[in-house]
Amino acid sequence: MKKLSITLFLIGIIIASFIVGGGFDKKDNSVKTEYLRIHIRANSNASSDQTVKYLIKDAVVDLLTPYLVNVNSKDEAIKILNSLADNIKQVTDNLLSKNGFKYTSKVSIDKEKFPTRWYQDYCLPEGIYDAVIIYLGEASGDNWWCVVYPPLCFTETEDITYKSIFAEVIRKFYKKEK
Repeated sequence: MKKLSITLFLIGIIIASFIVGGGFDKKDNSVKTEYLRIHIRANSNASSDQTVKYLIKDAVVDLLTPYLVNVNSKDEAIKILNSLADNIKQVTDNLLSKNGFKYTSKVSIDKEKFPTRWYQDYCLPEGIYDAVIIYLGEASGDNWWCVVYPPLCFTETEDITYKSIFAEVIRKFYKKEK
């Protein structure tokens, strides 16, 4: 009972700190210049469109990984992506055609709003980021996104862990108790 009371107390403190102004700054919509993200927008939420989106994600990651795994700056990553934009479109359009889709893709680098997301030990707060965006057909379905620079998606294995700050605090508390 004591541990439950302490756990609930800790959760209350954490929630209060977020409400009062701690935690992530949800009002910061400035461009995050140190990150470059990738965003693949599916044509629709039909299962066939969602399936092909993931096939395209795998193919694009395979295409770009050798080029992006050792980049040293966001500007270098943008330069590489600009030089490979036609290749990205070609790989994407070939996969769409091979899988019987009549629509094609569009590739651009632009600024876009993203929600808060954890990548292993990195937290990218909600905000506007530069991103390479791959539009599939109408691009009105659920989408996939990750980080190109630093290359969090472009390593030998994509190992993304979703974390809960609440669970982390509680886990650390219980480890200290043992």
